[in-house]
Amino acid sequence: MNTGVSRLTLDLTGASDTDADELQSLGEQLRRALLELEVEDVQLARQGAAAPEGAKPGEVIAVGALVVTTVPLLVRQVLQLVDTWLRHRPLRSVTVEIDGDTIELGNASAEDQRRLIDAFVSTRSPQAGTPQAGTPQSGE
Repeated sequence: MNTGVSRLTLDLTGASDTDADELQSLGEQLRRALLELEVEDVQLARQGAAAPEGAKPGEVIAVGALVVTTVPLLVRQVLQLVDTWLRHRPLRSVTVEIDGDTIELGNASAEDQRRLIDAFVSTRSPQAGTPQAGTPQSGE
């Protein structure tokens, strides 16, 4: 039963030598990886700021930003995929925003990052924060 959808905004932050084209390419790679999770939709985010001269409003894509629409039960999997994907890319971090709540992935050890994801998800929804049956929890 679909109890609604969650909209996650992902904002990729490149390393100091990452240019806009590379950031856009990395965003497209992450989009393809997220679509494999069977989320409802992943779109390139639109900039909320004024468009550059000559561009029509709503045409400007925010470089390295995605909007993921998914059922709440997949939020944890989305965050885990982003965390794993990020570790093998020339990015500093990915900031994830859901309904005004944010988490920054990429600035902690794998174990600390897992704890942060668990805490973030469980504060958002007790149902979504509960590990799925058969999913082992490593040492606390």
